[in-house]
Amino acid sequence: MNKKNVAYLFPGQGAQYTGMAMDLLESAAVKKLFDTASEVFGKDVKEMLNSDADTLKRTDVSQPAITVANLAAAAYLGDKGYSPAACAGFSLGEYAALVYAGVLSDVDCLRLIKARGEAMQKASDKIREAAGGDPAAAPGMAAVVGLEPKQVEELIAKWKSEGLADLYAANINSPKQLVVAGTAAALTEAENKFKEAGAKRVIRLQVAGPFHSPLMTPALEYFTPVLESVTFKDPSITVFSNVTGKKISSGDEAKKLAVQQITCPVRWVDEEASAAASGIEACLEVGPGKVLQGLWKDSGSELPVFAAGTAEDIGKIAAE
Repeated sequence: MNKKNVAYLFPGQGAQYTGMAMDLLESAAVKKLFDTASEVFGKDVKEMLNSDADTLKRTDVSQPAITVANLAAAAYLGDKGYSPAACAGFSLGEYAALVYAGVLSDVDCLRLIKARGEAMQKASDKIREAAGGDPAAAPGMAAVVGLEPKQVEELIAKWKSEGLADLYAANINSPKQLVVAGTAAALTEAENKFKEAGAKRVIRLQVAGPFHSPLMTPALEYFTPVLESVTFKDPSITVFSNVTGKKISSGDEAKKLAVQQITCPVRWVDEEASAAASGIEACLEVGPGKVLQGLWKDSGSELPVFAAGTAEDIGKIAAE
């Protein structure tokens, strides 16, 4: 494998686990990143990464934590001689991709992610409070497995015309899976409807809000002013957009897409196709978990994809 002709795929929320990235601290670059992140966040990032599962589920915790884990894995790969020819990030992971494409600095990325996580948590809390404040009434997301994305989108449109509100297609993950976002009531009603329509499973995700849907519009009020204060440079390598599924051409475009990304679906299937056609030799899942490897294999691409989120993972691929 050519270490400089790979695509970095950065995971998003739901990939988190307690203690992620702690094994990468043998790297001086990772230690420096942790110090920088602790300063930006105003708290010890190591404590954040070692939070329990319930705490990590909060979007104002998971977004900073996962971003640090993504950037740490990429820094560790850099120590081993890797540098990407292209980058893509799933939802939150797009921010780490923008760093490695030269669009954002580490510090600006961390500042934005802190604000983004807080803004999206506030928006999610507002929806839950409007539903009575019961934790069981919290909005969220669910993966629909076993139905084609087009079929899911058609079902949502049909049910909407019949009166089912606040349910949206949010993440077009693979030809076999689409994630929906909605209020607790909408997700509960839709779960039975999807199963009746032939879905094999409907899996609630470990996230704190109805991300990538119009329900997140209130988050823009908090996030946009911070975004406007940050400079987005033109990409130095190829980087792809969740919103369009295509290559981002400029810093100005990247900035506009960062706003749209909060309320628009993640078109990951299109993004994978763009990455596969970019001339790379392999993909690395740079960050916690192995979700993106599974989605890549579902895409039908023959390009290999490797886990690169832990010291052990990176040691294995570096030895090949």
